Parts: sequence; structure tokens; C-alpha cells
Amino acid sequence: MRTILITGPGGSGRTTVAAATALAAARQGTRTLLLGTDRDDTLGAALGVRTGPAPTPVEPGLTAWRPDAAQGFRDGLAALQDRASSALDLLGAARLDPEELTPLPGADELALLRALRDAALAEEHDLLVVDLPPAPRALALLAAPEELRRCLRRLLPPERQAARALRPVLGRLAGVPMPAEALYEAAARWDLELAAAEAVVADRNTVVRLVAEPGPAGDDAVRATVLGLALRGLRTDLLVANRVLPEDVPADNWLTGPLAQQRKTLEEWRDTHDVRALPHLGHDPRGADDLAALGAPGVHPGAAPVEWPVTDRLAEDGVLVWRIPLPGAVREELDLVRRGDELVVAAGPFRRIVPLPSALRRCTVAGAALREGTLAVRFAPDPALWPQAR
Repeated sequence: MRTILITGPGGSGRTTVAAATALAAARQGTRTLLLGTDRDDTLGAALGVRTGPAPTPVEPGLTAWRPDAAQGFRDGLAALQDRASSALDLLGAARLDPEELTPLPGADELALLRALRDAALAEEHDLLVVDLPPAPRALALLAAPEELRRCLRRLLPPERQAARALRPVLGRLAGVPMPAEALYEAAARWDLELAAAEAVVADRNTVVRLVAEPGPAGDDAVRATVLGLALRGLRTDLLVANRVLPEDVPADNWLTGPLAQQRKTLEEWRDTHDVRALPHLGHDPRGADDLAALGAPGVHPGAAPVEWPVTDRLAEDGVLVWRIPLPGAVREELDLVRRGDELVVAAGPFRRIVPLPSALRRCTVAGAALREGTLAVRFAPDPALWPQAR
């Protein structure tokens, strides 16, 4: 299944573009599922069909689904109480009723990750179009599976889990209680669920499509979002310039100023992105006819995979070079820290901890340089760890 994740700055019309994209794909014969994330039914307003927690047929080949984060949170906490019933009874704790629960911060994001996983595992559709939250929240959401899995492995490393028969003995020897078996089982279950969501995001058939209104504010948002996606190694296929004004504006019309800004931004975007412009209809698009009039692009096959190659320059310079594409990065806002077998990379407001390729783990960092949007990190072999030639 192919997946198109659509995001952009707030107010850019990303929900409308997501609906138009899904509609265009469905009318081309692709079985499409459109997944919404807003608590309000903005997706249904664009489609002209009410959407909700049950998948809703919009027209042949197109289904819309807006998961209920509140119900998912209640169900998840109820299941957790059932699994921990013995411990809760031992403590004399009173259980919480589903009716008194309200979603905590982050419940929407977790519901979306579960929906991504469920949609991919169901294999009932050929294309999944996801209306992500605005760009800053979308970047945090896409990073969540990897970051949470890393935290789980650090806090409860599976290799430290002792055999069940040895746990009482080890506890007496260490003088401290050993972590409960149920804790490791829960961590393994969470890791499996997060791995499934991470696999959808990192899949070679998944792309991120940006939506922005051409202009100074939209340009700033696109630059920041592209950098954040690049640091995560996520593929982008298209930049959709939304609400583009018509060219035949009279010279004395007040729209000539905004039109000039749009022209300038579009020219700059076309130098670095594959841009598709959608017209301003003069009103908010509502219903299938308006969405079809936008002419939104469907599946685009041209997105290239993101690669972070390691170049062997041992013979020439005595180093290995790890090249990390970071378009739009600024040298003064870059930071690198080697931490064991990991490299902490910070670019502007974004930060990621990445494991080193196996060859680089036996090296020390010898320097780094940023040129033409690519960070080149040089690694020198550590004589104590590197195989020596006889």
C-alpha cells in the first residue's frame, strides 16, 4: 500500500488538499482511504459528507475515516486496568470508570499512530492519504515512534530481562526487587505497536507532501519543515502551492501586491522543489465538485529514496565520510555530539539521535562541514578498534 502524508503550516488548506488528493486518486481507480486527524469534522466539511470513528464511504473507491481519540484513550486505559487488576486490588486502588476519563495531551497523536498501523495491516486499500496536523505537530508525531522505542530500550533493555526462574534469586543477591515480568511484557507489546507505526512512516512507499500558500510566511514554514523532514530521513514528493491567484488581475486591483509575492515565491520554490499549483476558487472548497475543480495531483511516482551514504576515503584522506542531507540548514545552528555508538544531530529547532553505521562505530569523529545543504561528518579509524593490515 502506498501512503501520502500531507501536512503544512496552519491555515494552508492542508485538509482540503488531502481530501482533493484522495478524491483524485479514487477517480483514477485507486482504492483509497482518507484518514483525518482533527477532532472537529473539517474533513467532512471539505468532502460534503459527515465523517467519524466508523469508516464512511464517500463515493466509489473512496472511504474516509476520522478515529475517535477520546474513545481510544478510554479503551486503552480500561485494558491497562484489566491487565494490572491484581496489582490494583493489592493496593486497594479504586478503578476509573470510562465515563469519567478525558483524553490526556498526546492522545490524538497516539490514536493516529494506531490508525496508521491498523490501516496498513488491514490491506483493504491501495492508497492511504493522511491529513496530518500542522507541520510542527506533524514532525513531532512522525518522530514519536522512533523516539519512544529508543526510550523503551534504554529504560527496559530486553537483553537485561532475567530468566523467570532466576528472578527471585537475583533479587536477593542484588538486595533490590527485580522489575516485574509484566513490566517487560508491557514494554515488548508497546515496542511492537510502535515498530508497526514506524514501519509505515519509514516504508519506501510512504511520502510526505507539503502544502503551503506561496508568500513570505509560507516560504519560511516550508524551509523549516523541509529541514525537519530531512533530519528524519523522510521522503517528500511534491510541494503543493495552494490558493494561487489568477494571473489576469487588473493593474489597479489591490490583489496585484499579493500576486507579485506569490509569483516571486513560486519561482524560488520551482528551483528546489517539484511544485504543483492549485487555484484559488474564490471561496472555500466544499463538496466533490469543488475538490475536483482544484485539480489536485494523485499518486506521484517520482520521489527518490533518502540516502545517508558513507564514502570510503581511507586511501586518499584516511577517513570515512558520512553524508547527511540537510537542505536549508545553517552552519551556526548545527550541533553534533558523539555519544557511544550514536550521533546526536541538532539542526535549528530539530534534534535526532541516530545510531552509527557499523563501520563508523570503530572510528572517532575527525570533523564536519556543511556544504550545499549536505552535512559531511568525517570519521577517522580508531587504531585500537580498527583491523590492522599485516
